Amino acid sequence: MRLDKYLKVSRLIKRRPVANEACDAGRIKVNDKVAKASQKIKVGDIIEITFGDKVVRAEVLSTVETYNKEEAKELYKLL
Repeated sequence: MRLDKYLKVSRLIKRRPVANEACDAGRIKVNDKVAKASQKIKVGDIIEITFGDKVVRAEVLSTVETYNKEEAKELYKLL
């Protein structure tokens, strides 16, 4: 699954265009490397998102294409 789509489906970032902008600005890293929106995500990857001075780290647990809002938190584990 593409990184920008995963961020939207998992609700880490609410909208896909915002996820694209964050990737273009270099605020998202996957496994400690700056990531593009088109990068493929797999189970076990560590995603690091920088929101201003706050950093969120999450481990990918599942890459399901569609998920409902209540169960979206099961797709990742915060570190």
